[in-house]
This record gives sequence, structure tokens and C-alpha cells, in this order.
Amino acid sequence: MSIIRNPILPGFNPDPSILRVGDDYYIATSTFEWYPGVQIHHSKDLANWELVTRPLTRASQLDMRGDPDSCGIWAPCLSHDGEKFWLVYTDVKRKDGSFKDAHNYIVTAPAIEGPWSDPVYVDSSGFDPSLFHDDDGRKWFVNMLWDHRARPLLFEGIALQQYDPAAKKLVGPRKNIFTGTDLKLVEGPHLYKRQGKDGKPWYYLLTAEGGTGYEHACTFARSRSIDGPYELHPEKYIITAKDSPNNQVQRSGHGDIVETPDGRTYVVHLMGRPTTQKRRCVLGRETGIQEAEWRADDWLWIKGGRVPSIEVDVPGKRDDTHYWSEQRYGFGGPLHKDFQWLRTPDTDRIFSVGNGKLTLFGRESIGSWFEQALVARRVVHFSFDAETIVDFSPRDERQFAGLTHYYGRYNFHYLVVTAHSDGQRELLLMSSPASFPDGKLIYPGQPVPLPQDGPVRLKLEVRGATLQYFYAPGVGGNWQPVGPRLDASLISDECGGHAEHGSFTGGFVGMAASDLNGTALHADFTDFVYRPVRHESDRY
Repeated sequence: MSIIRNPILPGFNPDPSILRVGDDYYIATSTFEWYPGVQIHHSKDLANWELVTRPLTRASQLDMRGDPDSCGIWAPCLSHDGEKFWLVYTDVKRKDGSFKDAHNYIVTAPAIEGPWSDPVYVDSSGFDPSLFHDDDGRKWFVNMLWDHRARPLLFEGIALQQYDPAAKKLVGPRKNIFTGTDLKLVEGPHLYKRQGKDGKPWYYLLTAEGGTGYEHACTFARSRSIDGPYELHPEKYIITAKDSPNNQVQRSGHGDIVETPDGRTYVVHLMGRPTTQKRRCVLGRETGIQEAEWRADDWLWIKGGRVPSIEVDVPGKRDDTHYWSEQRYGFGGPLHKDFQWLRTPDTDRIFSVGNGKLTLFGRESIGSWFEQALVARRVVHFSFDAETIVDFSPRDERQFAGLTHYYGRYNFHYLVVTAHSDGQRELLLMSSPASFPDGKLIYPGQPVPLPQDGPVRLKLEVRGATLQYFYAPGVGGNWQPVGPRLDASLISDECGGHAEHGSFTGGFVGMAASDLNGTALHADFTDFVYRPVRHESDRY
């Protein structure tokens, strides 16, 4: 056993669903508009985690073209029934306003690496679905219900209905089994079954409440019958930082429970680590862990109390070597698993990889909800460098390609190689600070003239809340700063256009290309580097 520091999955890894099969632990997390869908990490000891698959890889499983920012894949649930893996997920097509268009699906696989099946459509009554495999062989589908009338609540409660795996559909009546507490916004349900001290079974229901911001919490309840009524935990919330604003771990909720082979109990949960006086979570929503215990009253209690701890005792000892190592990505073979792109399963239209190059085919503007050529990796450090080499020959100002620090449509920083209206190449720094509700760009600094052809090196340095861009013509030469220092904390949930209750992803850094003329002019990128930097803001 050893003490580790939260989070266990740093950077954009929210809404964890945890599962143990034998000696193997798996966590599935939300990916929203980023493709492929759902991240699944593996561990043997709860301390060291490796990304092993993103199972939603093809158009028949997932096509998010047109999904707005922070829509797409919400809150997957990973389970195993003794024969195969089951993955339940939501593809959200609209989230703002009175309506939620949220479609729920199930895929299965004989092994975690796949092959994963085509999806079975289940329903669209709400989001955050999970699947509970009861010991009598029945399967139960659980999700929150959405009521656009708000009579009395938009988050109407938790729905329970039997799922028939042979017929591949829901059967029998649907019942609202839990309407939550006065904290409201009840979602993220998971069901469990456990023998009580009297030998009779309890059904336990773990839900998330309070929204995904600083009021977030894990609510716990139990019943002798799967369909209720459910009584609340003596403290209502088993994990929350809502009343502890100075705690290092904030925005804590949306959890799931796992037991080790030797009988220890842990809860994984969503969390954030705010920085700056504006409490911005620049790494997005992450996954943390807390140790818990079942007491004589048949309730689960978090060791140390419901306020989440930054330090936790887990079975394994963490090896941080890879976390603090420079990552240098070549493009001689398949795209490295660290990278994702936005929304589309039709990758041939936006990029190709080979011969040492990542070629991006310029499509729509950066921030498009349909088809843009942007390939990026998660930011998992508060301070880091990123650099690449781009070879691009734009003919006018509607063609641009470069290096971006990106959150979403309305908040990003972007240094591009483009051209003036007379065809002269130049560097242009663009920024969308999310303070403009219409999404207008600002242009910090002056354009920098470039040679008419040849590669250009681009770099950004993030140190806590500040970002500085650099460039160097050709493959050598000294770095020269471009533009002023920028506010890196804008790349955060709190600045994602809807603040922390409506912006759900996290910071990425990567390469992008656009051709607003519609001619798909390509840009070649080589030698992408992501370099962690130890800085006073890093507390991992």
C-alpha cells in the first residue's frame, strides 16, 4: 500500500465508471465531441493507469458531426456480466435550452480491446445511462429523466426499466425510483447489490447532484427493493467539496464504487483542480479516488469524511516517470493513441499519416461543429511546452494552419501560417477568449512576414496561467516570440462559453488546418513534441 495524490486520471477524464474483472481494473470516461468515443484505462493496482482502448471507432457506432461543443458522448457505464463487457453511452445532439436530445446505446465485446459490436439503440428519455446485472439474471437499465416542462424539475429523477438482452430492448414498465435531494439536478446513477448484516440484500443507488460545478456531490441511498423506495444516507452526500471552498480537490461528484480482491472499497469520482483567483480548472474535469468502508449500519462511508482528500492510500505505488517525460510523436505509422480529433468518423477527409508526416486537409474553420481538421492531445500538466513543424503554402487569408491551444468553439489560442490578400505568407496570432458571445476573434500582436515557402517551426509555452507563442523559420534558427503573453486560463471549463455547468471537456494542444475556400489545401506537420515542465502550479 502507498499514498498517491489525486487525480488518478489527470486532465480531461470526467464521469468515471469503474469495473474490476479478476485482478484487472478498468475506468471508462466521457469524451464528448472528441473522436474516437469513450476512453478506457486499465490498471492492476489503482495507482498506475494506461489508456487501452477507445471502443467507439466507426460511423455505425458514432457520428457526431453537428453535435455542439460539450455534447456527444456523456457518462459511459462499463460493466461485465461474467461473459462479456457491456458499454452503455449517450450521444447528445442538443444540450442548451429546454430540450435535451440524448440518445442512449449499448455495445458489447468479449474482451476490453474488442471487437466492439454495433450499437443497440435503447431510448432517449434522458442521459447518463447505466446497466445493472442482478444476480437473478435480469438486467436493469437506469438513467436520469429529462422533463423540458420543469414540472417540477428539469432533472425529473432516476428511471428504472428492465432490459431484455435477447430482444435487445427495454421491457415492462418504467418507474421513477429516486427524485434526489434539495441539491437537485440528480443524474449519473449506478446501482449495486450487497448483503446486509441481517443476511438480507440491500440495493444501493449512487447518483450525482448539484451540477458539475462547485456544488457537485455524490448522493447515496438504499432500498430493500430495486424499485424503491430509497432512503437517503445519514449524510446525504458521501463525497462533496461544496462546503469546503479551500479544499484542493473541488467539483467532486459523479462517482462509482469498486472493491479490491482483498475486500477494500474505493469510490472513483469526478473532480477538478482550480487555479488562479478566478478558480478556473484549466485541465478540465479529472478522475479522483477515495477509500471507503462499509460499516455496521450497512452504509458506505468515505474514510476521512465526505470532503475529498488529495492524498489516498491505494494498493499500488505510482510510477510518475512517463507522466513527467517528454513525448515526441513521429508520424511514420498509425496516429498515436494520445491524439484525437473532433466529431467525424470519416478521417480520410481530414487527415492522413505516413512518411513521417501528419497531413491535414483544410476543411471548415476552427470551431466548426461539422468537419474541421484538428488533431490534438490532452493537456495533463499545468505547465508545458508544445512544438511542431508545419509546411504550408497558403494563397490567401482564408487558408491557415498551425499550432493551437484549444478548448472549444469560443475559446482557443491559435498561431497560424497564412497569407495576406496579396499572397505573401505571414504568421498570424488569433485568439477567441470566450468573452465575446458572438465568438469574434481578436488578433493579439502584429502579423509576422514569412519566406514565401518552406517549413516553419511553431512553439507555445504555458506556465500556469500564461501562454507565449514562438516561431523559427526553417528547421533551425533561434526561437522568436510572437505576440504578447496570453491568458492560458481561458482554456478552461469556466470559460467554455457556458461556465462550469455547461462546458464539460478540457484543454487540448495540437495541429489544425482550415481552407475556407473549399479547396482542401493540405498542410504537412512533422515532429510534434509535448514537454511537461515542473512549475509551482503543478501539484500532481
